Amino acid sequence: MPEIGAIDPLALKARLDRGEQIFVLDVREPYEIELARFPGANHIPMDDIPARLDELDSNREIVVVCHHGVRSAQVAMYLARMGFARVLNLSGGIDLWSETADAHTPRY
Repeated sequence: MPEIGAIDPLALKARLDRGEQIFVLDVREPYEIELARFPGANHIPMDDIPARLDELDSNREIVVVCHHGVRSAQVAMYLARMGFARVLNLSGGIDLWSETADAHTPRY
């Protein structure tokens, strides 16, 4: 079973603020995106990932985001099983992001 890494919101924010080119993959449902957008994220709902794998670069670093980090961990594991080598899960999801890294992101 492949292992995935995790990144906490403050570490991700610091890397994004430095201009690092990280592909942020938001796997929440469209109604959740409307409630709170993750800045600069690419949106593919969790259930659509298998059918849309070709839209993702398996060689690029990907940070997967959801509401609390559970769905994103599942997607990150799936991507790792599919041969994606550089996948991280955002610990605590967008909820912890809005609480610790970006107060402008609404909580829901």
